[in-house]
Amino acid sequence: MANLKEIRNRISSVSSTMQITSAMKMVSAAKLKKAQDAITAMRPYSNKLTELLQSLSATLDADSGSKYAVQREVNNVLIVAITSNRGLCGAFNSNIIKQTNALISDYSDKSVSVLAIGKKANDAFAKQDRVIANKSEVFDDLTFDNVAEIAEMLMEKFVSGDFDKIELVYNSFKNAATQIVMTEQFLPIVPVEGDADVNLDYIFEPSKQEIVETLIPKSLKTQLFKGIRDSFASEHGARMTAMHKATDNATELRDQLKLTYNKARQAAITNEILEIVGGAEALNN
Repeated sequence: MANLKEIRNRISSVSSTMQITSAMKMVSAAKLKKAQDAITAMRPYSNKLTELLQSLSATLDADSGSKYAVQREVNNVLIVAITSNRGLCGAFNSNIIKQTNALISDYSDKSVSVLAIGKKANDAFAKQDRVIANKSEVFDDLTFDNVAEIAEMLMEKFVSGDFDKIELVYNSFKNAATQIVMTEQFLPIVPVEGDADVNLDYIFEPSKQEIVETLIPKSLKTQLFKGIRDSFASEHGARMTAMHKATDNATELRDQLKLTYNKARQAAITNEILEIVGGAEALNN
């Protein structure tokens, strides 16, 4: 019967775990809807702003280029690794950490630092003594103004020459079950590829140079905000999927344990009956 008690305890433990994972799945599903709507609504604006900025930048003279587009010899690199503050979301965080480590290897002959946005990134790269700042608190109040402060800090570090190149690593949201690891160059600004529509007859007011200088900081802040928003939606999608699988696994394990328990209980009852019958026959003899 001790074996039966052990199985009962395991069934109770698995059932409790199943309730927790099921609740976490529902919470993430509710948060995912809001986060998905936010990033879906933001993407067209962000993409169009980037497209407009690149097209305008391509028409400027080299001497009038923005301070954020200066191409320097790359000696110091900053990687902005965007993870989550919590786990239980499958490979969501480990994929970012793996990609960041791959970039660090690619820049093996450079000085590479990490700006952590998310406690998981901070925990991983603090051990390597690469973290220059931890901005995990941004997820406590994810607003454009709070993200803009981080973007301004990155722009200042690039302009001052602290870093010659800044890259973003984050999960891009595709759907609840799929997140795509993205690596984007944040600074210097990536020049437009291919033939831009630079010969269109536009009248600029104020000057084209002033428009570009105004748009660049706004575009960079929007790019970072989109990356963090993407990561935030991806986190909830990954957690919902992970908790769904965990709930299914817990249900399967509980059913197996119940079957094992019933078999053991049936065997115990059969043994007791056999002992009673055997004892009765011994008395009759």
